Amino acid sequence: MGQLKNIVFDFGGVLIDWSPVYLYRQVFETEEEMNYFLEHVCRYDWNLLQDAGRPLDEGIRLLQEKHPEYAEEIGYYYGRWDEMLGGTIEKNVRLVEPLKARYRVYGLTNWSAETLPLAMERYDFFSLLDGIVVSGEEKIVKPDPALYRILLERYGLKAEESLFIDDNAANIETAEILGFHTVHLTPDLDLEAFLKEQGILSKETPKAPAQV
Repeated sequence: MGQLKNIVFDFGGVLIDWSPVYLYRQVFETEEEMNYFLEHVCRYDWNLLQDAGRPLDEGIRLLQEKHPEYAEEIGYYYGRWDEMLGGTIEKNVRLVEPLKARYRVYGLTNWSAETLPLAMERYDFFSLLDGIVVSGEEKIVKPDPALYRILLERYGLKAEESLFIDDNAANIETAEILGFHTVHLTPDLDLEAFLKEQGILSKETPKAPAQV
């Protein structure tokens, strides 16, 4: 991969296990009701508007006006947001420290500026990062190339010296167009094994314990 100097992580689905399902399984009696709500009411594209900087209370109010029959459940989305955090994805998080010994490590995330601090207080790995660019603060979301350029310019990085790791194919595509090296993290990819194969991570790094 040439002269690699920087590792850039997405958070959700890569380092943090976040899903509205963790909350709404407690709220709805059946999976069918929950799935309908998440597919037709609190949809992904609605959440993305908050990730793009819309205030949480405004997003909630507008959706409650549109779906008054779900006003209480909609209010839970950010009122009980911490219950959507399933923890860290430990097999990946444990790689941050050994990578930090060899590279600068950054975060590039689609996340609300109002909720990210809750995750940052909870998870220790944030203290290892050299910098973070958050969509909610910049009011731009991936895969808009402008968000990637903010990361490059703010921290003086070059795309060709940076490896970007994300679980979203569209985000990976933009990164590749900009010249980043990339890892598309799919469920069947062992990130640790891949990084060792590429010589990015030392083969001496202890293997992660088996998931029970």
